[in-house]
Amino acid sequence: MGDVTRTILILGGSWFLGRTIAESAVAQGFEVSTFRRGVSGVDVDGVTTLRGDRTNPDDLVRLASSGTWDAVIDTSSYIPRETLQLARALEPVTARYVLVSTVSVYEGWPLDPLTESSTVLDCPPDAGPDFGYDGDPGPSKYGFGKAGCENAVTAVFGSERTTILRPGVILGPNEYVGRLEWWLRRMQRGGRILAPGSPSRFVQPIDVRDVASFALSLDRGGIWNVASSGRETMGDMLGACRVITGSGGALEWITDEEWLASQRITQWTELPLWRTYKGAWAVDSTAARAAGLTCRPVAETVADTWAWLSDGGAAIDHERAGELGISPERERAVLESWDAYQLDHCGA
Repeated sequence: MGDVTRTILILGGSWFLGRTIAESAVAQGFEVSTFRRGVSGVDVDGVTTLRGDRTNPDDLVRLASSGTWDAVIDTSSYIPRETLQLARALEPVTARYVLVSTVSVYEGWPLDPLTESSTVLDCPPDAGPDFGYDGDPGPSKYGFGKAGCENAVTAVFGSERTTILRPGVILGPNEYVGRLEWWLRRMQRGGRILAPGSPSRFVQPIDVRDVASFALSLDRGGIWNVASSGRETMGDMLGACRVITGSGGALEWITDEEWLASQRITQWTELPLWRTYKGAWAVDSTAARAAGLTCRPVAETVADTWAWLSDGGAAIDHERAGELGISPERERAVLESWDAYQLDHCGA
């Protein structure tokens, strides 16, 4: 967006990505407004906070009469018909709509490698919250909803005025789910640590600050997958967690994933960020990197997240946070079973 001061409206702006975008925009000299209910999270210093509920038509009328913006950045759209109503309200007063979507909109996620041309789930722009279905491990209502939100914004703003970002896993300070926090706390506990899969498996988590910078830098319509290049590994990430916490624990890599899956460990949550499907970490972000996306090393994300936690930070009480983590008792039992399995198959 160059050196010219620009006006930005952020829908949300108090949790994780929205908050990071707001802080980054203020630091870069943008004039920033946020639209939020104010029932959770915090207001960012230096922004103009507009109170309201995105589902309330009267609040949307007041929002649209509050100013004009060069771009709206929406980090909190989930239900297509609500997004459609919001886009219609903002179209006359906003030059461009930046929608933060997700790789879950792809029909093949997480089974297949993905590019921006991969098939997207079919969801109408006026769909309600119950549209779609939850597969295992295939499509989800969450993915259907996000696909419908993309269609809603594009229907109102057109493709040239619509910017769609499809991130994969976002980590970093202020993360509200707590995936990286769980691994850091687990390292801090020490002992024998169950590490899933191969340490050489390439992974693609992206730092929240890099997503924020990319969202602010774009000044044109288009669709971009937003993920790191995949040149770092699970070993790099968990190793960085071990080092930064000063852990005396030992990582026990269970590389036989077929055996590990047979233990009925819930992938992605019980051992956060572990998934056996080949598409989980195969998101092509070449286009985004060509458009200016830069990604810091995962060790920096780990270190800064640990610094935030050590300074009193904590994951927000989010509904998904309760799903995370294997209990110490279950972890111990799985490791003991692994020892017995190895002895039976490799001992004699």
